[in-house]
Amino acid sequence: MEDCDRGFDLEDRLGTLEERKQKRTLSPVDRVAERGYFADSAGGDLPVLDSEEALVFSSNNYLGLTDDQRVQDAARQAAATVGTGSGASRVVTGDTMVHHDLERLLAETKGTERALTFSSGYAANVGTITALDPDVIFSDEFNHASLIDGCRLAGCETAVYDHCDPASLRAELEDRADRAADDGNDDESWLIVTDSVFSVDGTVAPLSTICELAEEFGAWVMVDEAHATGLYVDGGGVVQAEGLEDRVHVQMGTLSKALASQGGYVAGSNALIECLLNDARSFAFSTGLAPTAAAAASEALHLARYSDAREQLWENVAHLRDGLETMGFSIPGESQVLPVFVGDQRDALTLADGLRARGIVVPAIRPPAVPEGTSRLRVAPIATHSREDVVSCLEAFRTVGTELGLL
Repeated sequence: MEDCDRGFDLEDRLGTLEERKQKRTLSPVDRVAERGYFADSAGGDLPVLDSEEALVFSSNNYLGLTDDQRVQDAARQAAATVGTGSGASRVVTGDTMVHHDLERLLAETKGTERALTFSSGYAANVGTITALDPDVIFSDEFNHASLIDGCRLAGCETAVYDHCDPASLRAELEDRADRAADDGNDDESWLIVTDSVFSVDGTVAPLSTICELAEEFGAWVMVDEAHATGLYVDGGGVVQAEGLEDRVHVQMGTLSKALASQGGYVAGSNALIECLLNDARSFAFSTGLAPTAAAAASEALHLARYSDAREQLWENVAHLRDGLETMGFSIPGESQVLPVFVGDQRDALTLADGLRARGIVVPAIRPPAVPEGTSRLRVAPIATHSREDVVSCLEAFRTVGTELGLL
């Protein structure tokens, strides 16, 4: 056999990304997160950076609880009591009462019979969709990558409908219903999957209408509340805000955003949770969520429900939205995510660099994370930003936007 190279040209691949300005890099930071800062010291014996202080308006730490003393104390107590890790899959020896306490609180908050935690939100989505093993999935075109990968791994037919467009979803449902009738497949299982809050567009799915369509066509509904959990009524998500607990079959979310921890969860019926315990490979064949993460999330969920953090967040969101729109930026959606659309990725990168030079951190979101021509800056305030912090962010946007001719 002649010499041949069946390997991978990784340098060429990386060079192409570099040319397209799409190469991602890691940039470690140290935080003083009570006001959303990057700072030059974290204290203690941890490795820290010698960096200038900057205000962060790009974190998913929406309620500012990652540095809340009560959340940190809960994690410390769990570490001292049960240890820093689960040590095994929860179906083996990795199950603890800390996990069960969190799952009880999640089920109570989400208005379901039970909940189950996973090691990540990604694992929760992939594991749940593949465990349900539907015949057909109907997926919003802008769904998170973990939902998309869950659809792929399920190996079933997937119909993608236009973003937040009930008419497009209806058309897909009707088309599949006609084909199923022609083929005699009246017993197919159908699953509609959607984010509730879309993390880079700021849009909110029309869940009530989606539930109506699901009921009309006999489908199940799965809602990813990753960017909504903890932010709405009683610490719930959009499902709770719209009173849809009895109409959404699968409520998924993460512990790593407003709940200031790490991991994911699924809430639903007892039968659903029992199914996932047995059939979700990303649960059964993965070490259980760290007890420290579970304890931190429990305390953060309590604070999301009973403190004034949610009110403070939405006040900051309203102030930022009003200021950006007054400048002339169009901010779609009605969530806490405020995308400032620029279009060209080079302009977006230049805008982000200009803000960073003025002490404001708002990274650019560009292809392949978003379609070509839709690059934007994703502005995300947190509850612990002060009024002065928000004003500083707006002033930086006005200055840099004017310099670049965007205003």
